[in-house]
Amino acid sequence: MAYLTTKREENMKLRSEYLTKGVETAPQRSLLYACGYTKEELERPLIGVVSAHSEIVPGHIHLDKITEAVKAGIRLAGGTPIMVPSIGVCDGIAMGHIGMKYSLASRELIADSVETMTMAHCFDGLVLVPNCDKIVPGMVMSAVRMNVPAVVMSGGPMLAGTVCGQETSLSKMFEAVGARKANIIDDKELLEYEENCCPSCGSCSGMYTANSMNCLCEAIGIALPGNGTIPAVMSSRITLAKHAGMAIMDLVKRGVKARDIINEKSIRNALACDMALGCSSNSVLHLLAISNEAGFPLDLKTINEISARTPNLCHLAPAGPTHMQDLNSAGGVQAVLAELAKKNLIDTLAITATGKTVGENIKNASVKDYNTIKSIDAPYSTTGGIAILWGNIAKNGCVVKRSAVAPEMLVHSGPARVYDCEDDAISAIYGGQIKAGDVVVIRYEGPKGGPGMREMLNPTSALAGMKLDKSVALITDGRFSGASRGASIGHVAPEAAEGGEIALIKEGDIIDIDIPNNSVNVRVDDKELQARRSKLVEREPNIKTGWLARYARLVSSADKGAVLK
Repeated sequence: MAYLTTKREENMKLRSEYLTKGVETAPQRSLLYACGYTKEELERPLIGVVSAHSEIVPGHIHLDKITEAVKAGIRLAGGTPIMVPSIGVCDGIAMGHIGMKYSLASRELIADSVETMTMAHCFDGLVLVPNCDKIVPGMVMSAVRMNVPAVVMSGGPMLAGTVCGQETSLSKMFEAVGARKANIIDDKELLEYEENCCPSCGSCSGMYTANSMNCLCEAIGIALPGNGTIPAVMSSRITLAKHAGMAIMDLVKRGVKARDIINEKSIRNALACDMALGCSSNSVLHLLAISNEAGFPLDLKTINEISARTPNLCHLAPAGPTHMQDLNSAGGVQAVLAELAKKNLIDTLAITATGKTVGENIKNASVKDYNTIKSIDAPYSTTGGIAILWGNIAKNGCVVKRSAVAPEMLVHSGPARVYDCEDDAISAIYGGQIKAGDVVVIRYEGPKGGPGMREMLNPTSALAGMKLDKSVALITDGRFSGASRGASIGHVAPEAAEGGEIALIKEGDIIDIDIPNNSVNVRVDDKELQARRSKLVEREPNIKTGWLARYARLVSSADKGAVLK
């Protein structure tokens, strides 16, 4: 083990022997006996089962059941499972208020806490049991950072709800608020969405960030096939959890560690799958962060290179009418990988947590419904679901979920409507101040300026609910939810709080967006921008106390994954 090891540990087959072998570690064993472990259990590999179970997150409310199934699998394969906890923020509940400032930042807390529990207690391997947005990448970042054997076993997606006879999900719920504000629907219709759009436990049922990352864990190889798509309520999710417990024991016995699975080849596989699935734009932040921990920082240009050659095969909500249960029935992530393999768009020799290569995993995979997963020869588009844009207001890049943009908004020019926080922008939208053709600019919401780079599902959903998503664009140094649709361009870098050019935009400036050509610019010359910069006044931090203040001082920019320096 290369990470924070003593000489004695380097000579051991298992790290847990630091606790379980020798006279000098008798005190440690006495404390383990105090927990109720037996001598026989301590003679087996000790496997940390990191559970994000809580009673406030619908994606996590059932993780106690998943955790118990994982533990059963570990015992079946000859190990001793030890459950330890993880925090987790529900982005939907945190949306639109100060709670959202804590969401992305919590990813770093999660990574650090998993590292702390693993290193302090000498676990031989980890099964990571997350489900929702920042919890999945936070746990994976930690496993790669420590380079320990690890398997991800998520809680699975929620079932889609039904409103007025149509499948629906959380994104439609947020859009219904905008529709109500515009008097397009009444209170009774709003209540119908409220009571029926989220009918079960699990991660919200569209291709939002949680499901994006759980699918990409499959594509990257750190999770077993089915991890991303088997619905939370299906018995096969429990079966998969038992197999994940067995899989970690195989990895420990063979000495296969996280960086053996997560490396440059597998990250590229994940990016190709990302483009095919049409994943959340947040996946860019998280893959940047994971690759950084794995020791090979990812470049935004690489993302566009992979997007340029990878067809978009899926239009799940919010980009289309299908949901995660439909993707599962159509063959899931493995079927998508099998389609990509037909054009040599993935590396089939990459190893995975199954103990097999990607090619071996997809050998018998096939698409069962070409309405949900398009053929590689007849895709939705010949380019991927995500695009990176550059220009004089995003010199270090910005991100858009291209697959969720209406065709008429791929190229757009309009006057800037400038707001220095999300709250002001949403008030203007609800107040009817935004008109067709406008470009809403929301700044000082980046990793440092927010702090925490809030997701902005409220403004995008309000515009969609008001039927303005096909005529109004949004640009921010913050983030957009995976549930957002429309020309929602986020992650602008450098951010306003670091003097980025987005801070120099004035009300009424014309902004030109050209997604096919990867550009976004304000129609102002360099001389004028320099004159505006000379008058730019440094702002006081939004938060001056607590750990978010420390986060703001240490966080890197969005184009670097918003990781801590």
